[in-house]
Amino acid sequence: MNFLENIPTVWLALGASVFCWLITALGASLVFFFKKANVLVMNILMGFSAGVMIAASFWSLLSPAIDLSRELGYIDWLFPCIGFLAGGLFVIGVSKLLDKSLGANVETKAQSKRRSILLVTSITLHNIPEGMSVGVAFGAIAAGTPGSTLIGALTLALGIGLQNFPEGASVALPLRHEGYSRTKSFLFGQFSGIVEPCAAMLGYFLCTAIKAALPFCLAFSAGAMIAVVASELIPEACKESKNSAAIGCIAGFIVMMLMDVALG
Repeated sequence: MNFLENIPTVWLALGASVFCWLITALGASLVFFFKKANVLVMNILMGFSAGVMIAASFWSLLSPAIDLSRELGYIDWLFPCIGFLAGGLFVIGVSKLLDKSLGANVETKAQSKRRSILLVTSITLHNIPEGMSVGVAFGAIAAGTPGSTLIGALTLALGIGLQNFPEGASVALPLRHEGYSRTKSFLFGQFSGIVEPCAAMLGYFLCTAIKAALPFCLAFSAGAMIAVVASELIPEACKESKNSAAIGCIAGFIVMMLMDVALG
C-alpha cells in the first residue's frame, strides 16, 4: 500500500479504470470457450458486486460528499441530495430511452442486428457512470476530501471490475448466438467497457479542477451507482436464485465495509 501511495492519483485512476475495462474483456473472452456461461455463478458474482457497489456508494462517495459540503460551508445535505438524485435520474433516463428504442417489432434479420447494436449500446452507456465513479473516487483523494481513502477507491474499482466480468459475457455470448463470429463477439463485448477509462479521466479532472463542485460529483456518482444496482444488477442476479443473490450481495457489502472502514 505504501508503494501505491507514492504513485500520482491520476495514474492510479487511469490504472484502476483500465483494470475495469480488462475485466470486461476477460468476461467477453468466454465466447472463445463456451456457448453460454454458468448462469448461477454469474448471478452470484453480480450479487457480490451489487453489495460492494452499495457499500462503496456510501463510504467512498456519499459520506465524503457530506463531509466536504460541511467543510466548504454549504448546507451539508443539500448538494449530496441534489447530486444523488441527479445521478439516479440520469441512469433511469438513459434506461428509459433504451427501453423505448427496444420497442417490440416483428422479428427479422435486420431487427436482430438492431437488437445486438442496442445491447452493446446499453451496456456501454451503463459503464459511463461507473467509470466516472472510479475517477471521482481518486479525484477526491487528490483534492484532499475528508473521508476519501486510497483503499476505498481501490475497492470501489475492484467491485466495479468484478461486475464487469458478467457484463462482458452478457454482451459477447448473445452476439455469438445471433450469428456473429467469436472474434467479432469478443471485440464488441470488450468495447462496451472501453468507455470506462475515458469516463474515469473526465470524472477525475472535474473533481481536481473544480473542488467546489466535488460534493455534487461524488453524490452524482453514488446516485448513478445505486440506480445501476437497483435497476440492473439485483434484478439480474435474482433470476436464477434470490437466496444466492442475497448471500452474494451481503458478502460483497461486508467485504467493502471491512476494506473501507477497517483498512481505510
